[in-house]
Formats: sequence, structure tokens, C-alpha cells
Amino acid sequence: MTVAVKDKVYIVTGGSKGFGLAIAKCLTAHGARVGLISRTQTGLDQAVAELGADKAIGVAADVGFRADVIAAFETITTHFGRLDGLVNNAGMATPNSIEKLVEEEVLQQVQTNFLGTVFCSQAAIPLLRGGENPRIITISSASAWHYDEISHLSIYASTKAAVERFTRDLRLELQSERIGVTCIRPGGAWTNFSDGWDSAAFESALAAWKDAGTYLDTGMDAAHVGESVLYALSQPPGVAVDLLEIRPNTLTPKSIF
Repeated sequence: MTVAVKDKVYIVTGGSKGFGLAIAKCLTAHGARVGLISRTQTGLDQAVAELGADKAIGVAADVGFRADVIAAFETITTHFGRLDGLVNNAGMATPNSIEKLVEEEVLQQVQTNFLGTVFCSQAAIPLLRGGENPRIITISSASAWHYDEISHLSIYASTKAAVERFTRDLRLELQSERIGVTCIRPGGAWTNFSDGWDSAAFESALAAWKDAGTYLDTGMDAAHVGESVLYALSQPPGVAVDLLEIRPNTLTPKSIF
């Protein structure tokens, strides 16, 4: 067990599935307790049942709205009596070519992916100030920098690039508070992230992606992202992982899709 996170309390946004749930599983397996935030209570209830009600609480909120964030953080910190760290993981994507982008879908991605990171970080700072080893982790995406990720995710990739730039300033501003800040940049992994995507738009994105090359990297799953977060949280006070990129590294033909 990693003693560094034992009995600590962390908020994980987007915590009901995918990377968020994998992060929560990793943290609770090492003795931490987690407050999960997601938009739907049903998914949160399922995640809490899987993790154990003694280790987790789920609060439905839309991180793209500051009032929702403040209320959710208050509920979680009241329940556990403390907060030791935040993992800004909530994210959504809607594939489409730039010409066909839908205004509502663009705004939802900006609100969730970027503004959600801003609002959650704001809410966490006063709760973390003065803690033993407080941390804020932001989850970016390899799509912000690499061209071999799936096509037609321009807005998603742009918001994740904005998250990285925001994290740089967050790190600088919080150094004097001794709050460690880390950006983790995961590559592709098998998750349910694409659930609910428009099938025609997804097929178009896949076709464009296949045309961009013959191979893709595989071999990573959500648990590897959870372990990366654990590593960053386990650094001693005064030491922080600045940027950690973790990507799959097994060359696989795209023809499997």
C-alpha cells in the first residue's frame, strides 16, 4: 500500500466511469477515500457501490457551472471532513469536422473540459491551503499535441491544450502555497469514452483517422492512468511531477477497426 495516500481524501471529477473510475479504484485500493463528481447520479451510485460506501461518495453536478462545483465540494468535504487533493478528470468530446461543428456541442466541451477545470481548481484551493501534502492534478490528452490520435476532435483537443496552459499558471501561483500541481497527458486507452457519439460523425472521424496512417499504438488501459495519478500524488511535500505523458506503445494495424 502506498502510505502517501492512505486515509487521504481526493475529489475526482468525471468519476463514474472511464479514467475517472479507474483513478478512484487505484486510490481507494491504496487506502484513500474519494468524492466522485459526475453529471448523472445513477452512474455515481454504481461507482460507489463498486468502490464501497465507506470509501466513496458520489455527488451529481455539472462542473461547467461554478455554483454546482461549490455545492458539490461542500457536500464532499462535509462528508469526509477534509480534502487533500483534486483530480480534474471530467471531459467530454463530440466528433465532427470543423465545418460541421454544432454550437451547442462546442460550448458543452468548452464548459466541461476547460471551465470545469478552472472552477474546480478555484473551489479546491482554499480547502487545500495549509494541508500536509495538498495536490491538484489536471488530466489532459495526447490529442492536444499528437497528430496520430482520432480525427475530428478539434474542440476536444483544443480544450485540453487550454487545460495544459492553465495548469502552468496554476502551478506557478500555488508554489508559494506549497500545493503541488501536475498535468497528466494520457494517450488512447480502451474505455467507454465514445458512448453516445453520433454514429455517422464517429464513422467519418474513423475514416479520416485511418487515412492518416496504417498503424496505431495500443496496449494501455484506464488502470495505467490511475497508476500515473497515484504516482503524482505520492511525491513528498515540496516535490511535484510537472508534466507526465503516458501513451500506449504496441504498434497495431488500424485495420482492426
